[in-house]
Amino acid sequence: MLDDELSVSTRERDGVAIIDLVGDVTTFAEEKINNAYAQVTNQGARHILLNFRQNDYINSAGIAILIGIVTEVNRNSQKLAVSGLSQHFQKIFRMVGLAQYAEIYQDEEEAIRGFAAAAA
Repeated sequence: MLDDELSVSTRERDGVAIIDLVGDVTTFAEEKINNAYAQVTNQGARHILLNFRQNDYINSAGIAILIGIVTEVNRNSQKLAVSGLSQHFQKIFRMVGLAQYAEIYQDEEEAIRGFAAAAA
């Protein structure tokens, strides 16, 4: 079933709200990703990490969803980072301009350190 292509969960670590994205980010992911973002925002998150460590595919609709999240993050004066993207998708994020608004880290550990360094 296409609706189950993405599993989204949230957790908190060292003051960072982590949104784990497991599966493909396509048009079917929009409600799940937006709900997860709204949940962590309502809980007062200032630092948000989109963790793509178990992700193989992001299509143009998925990119559009992420651009929407970037817009909301800027509107809410939050900081956004992404981790776990393949080299291919890191390149795509840079090409479409997402990297201007969200730091790209290799993994969750590096991202947590990056948020801590920026707050210091």
